[in-house]
Amino acid sequence: MQVRYLAPSQSLTHLVSGIFVIRHESTSDFTLPLFANGSPAIVFQTASAKTGAGNVGNLMLHGQTIRPDELSIRGGFTLIAWFLHPHALKPLLGTGASELTDGRIDIGYLGSAREAGLEERLLNAPDLGAQLRLMEEFLSLMSLPDKYEVQRATFAAAQLKNSRGQYSLTTLQDQLNMTERTMQRLFEHNVGMSPKMFRRVCQFDAAFQQLNRLQFGKFSDVAFEHGYADQSHFIRVFREFTGQTPGEYLARRQQYNPVS
Repeated sequence: MQVRYLAPSQSLTHLVSGIFVIRHESTSDFTLPLFANGSPAIVFQTASAKTGAGNVGNLMLHGQTIRPDELSIRGGFTLIAWFLHPHALKPLLGTGASELTDGRIDIGYLGSAREAGLEERLLNAPDLGAQLRLMEEFLSLMSLPDKYEVQRATFAAAQLKNSRGQYSLTTLQDQLNMTERTMQRLFEHNVGMSPKMFRRVCQFDAAFQQLNRLQFGKFSDVAFEHGYADQSHFIRVFREFTGQTPGEYLARRQQYNPVS
């Protein structure tokens, strides 16, 4: 199995934060865990797949994840995941981002993708480079509305993401010059969850990334570095977002490379 992490081209950096590629040549089934990371994603795989909710198409738009899930894929395949900035989901959907939280839709339902024959062209593309170029071509045609609300949502999400969930919501509310309720609506409509939940997701994801890279001595080191009260608090949050303890996750870690 080959795993690659790619940076988006300069023309896509306002929409895409990163690209994750798996090439799996074995005929055995493969299970990819889907955990909260604060980023919606476009996921393309060349083989049939299913999640806990049932079968999924080859090209899906995934909303924000809060509850843990799995993507099970049959046989050999290539998978490409384009991780989007939080504010990019609403323009793609054409509706509030919270409509797709913990869910996904076939991109064929989006008129622009259907008209472009995007899924079929990706499936028929001769290699990874051609597939990446096709998606870049599609996304480059998408424009973000230059609205004050989008600018504020982009700023707010970036503050929480870049601080690894340590940024004060009270400070953020003051900077945005809005009431708590207005900020709640801003996040739910543009990011897909409440500011409090997004902050928790960013905090968890930062801790998860450190754990996944095995850059720690004890679980308590990870807990304190990322602002958890103690090791027990960290383990409770980890179980909430993954369905397993850190120890259980590490024991299974060699079985897969997580989307995170």
